Amino acid sequence: MMVRPVQFRLNEQTAVNNYYQKALEGITPENVQARALSEFDDFVEKLRSNGIDVIVINDTLEPSTPDSIFPNNWISFHDDGVVGLYPMYAENRRLERRPDIIDQFSEDGYKITNIIDLSGAEGSSKFLEGTGSLILDRGNRIAYAAISERTHPDVIKDFESAFGFEVVSFTANQTVDGKRLPIYHTNVMMALGHEFAVICLDTIDDQAERKMVVDSLENSGKEVIEISESQKAHFAGNMLQVENKSGDRFMVMSAAAYLSLEEDQKNKILIYNKDIISSSLDTIEALGGGSARCMMAEVFLPKN
Repeated sequence: MMVRPVQFRLNEQTAVNNYYQKALEGITPENVQARALSEFDDFVEKLRSNGIDVIVINDTLEPSTPDSIFPNNWISFHDDGVVGLYPMYAENRRLERRPDIIDQFSEDGYKITNIIDLSGAEGSSKFLEGTGSLILDRGNRIAYAAISERTHPDVIKDFESAFGFEVVSFTANQTVDGKRLPIYHTNVMMALGHEFAVICLDTIDDQAERKMVVDSLENSGKEVIEISESQKAHFAGNMLQVENKSGDRFMVMSAAAYLSLEEDQKNKILIYNKDIISSSLDTIEALGGGSARCMMAEVFLPKN
């Protein structure tokens, strides 16, 4: 599922701890929206041209939700028919949770057996922003979570209990003005495929935690493909493996992420995928501080 934007812009409420967001000088709001919309439509077309089923939901002008283009933070879909809803850090992002979207899935023949709503944690100022905070190894029922203002240990425990996952939690940092500060979302520094993991291990400063993460990945059958902090800054950790209607797997990322990768890294990824799909998302990355993975909420719901 992807949400087509109608008023994309820099969200001041998320910029306080998303250090990837950057203002673009000399560009009107209308130009920002037009550029983001063009990037979105081109991205969807590339996915569909490779046989990937994309459900496009149109955003609404009201209420104002500048980050609605990143739906994976508020909702997740699971193969047992469960839909997950999550507590969001920014107040204006909480408005992205739309019951009509869930209703549309039911109307379109998807089986929804239960809705697990963790969003009540917002009342205690505790957050867990979906598959931004949680990297799900669905086959092994393991999730990876980098603790931050948007990924709270208490809500992680609630997730474990409600969804039946074991969560491997750790701290991942980036350097901001000479200080090591928590990365806002786990999916900026880490991505999982069926048989591999792309991860910036240099963000995990604690050596014991780093070993714990690597051991968990390798023990669950994943080849670890490392990326650098510089590559992470180009959203090389913000990838998603998807499957098309024929069962072919693709690794999806932005053009900036693709260009940052070395040939040996690309070749390792291609061992496990038919191809790499990349698309230019420069405006969305700069103003939104998120990239290709953030724009896709993967749908595992069964059909009736």
